[in-house]
Amino acid sequence: MILTTTDSVDGRRIKEYLGIVTGEAVLGTNIFRDFFAGIRDIVGGRSGSYEKELRNAKETAITEMVDEAKNKGADAILGIDLDYEHIGTGERSMLMVTASGTAVKLG
Repeated sequence: MILTTTDSVDGRRIKEYLGIVTGEAVLGTNIFRDFFAGIRDIVGGRSGSYEKELRNAKETAITEMVDEAKNKGADAILGIDLDYEHIGTGERSMLMVTASGTAVKLG
């Protein structure tokens, strides 16, 4: 499966558009991790735990999007966009990552 943020694949023509495909991942955040991440923000440095969760959420969203495209018989997904959203407040705070693109068959 070819994945690209562009609207074409060099050297290949689009044979058929199969529609928009998406994948989502919603992850709850942990209050202790939030606390220690806040301390790192004050004293500097990177929050490794948040970075790991963000990578996992991105990979989950992309995998779901690819699975949907495969079910449609796609060879590629064009125009991929990743969106990150923080939803909720306090203990009900969550991170949502959405991947979307256009599934196509290539000629």
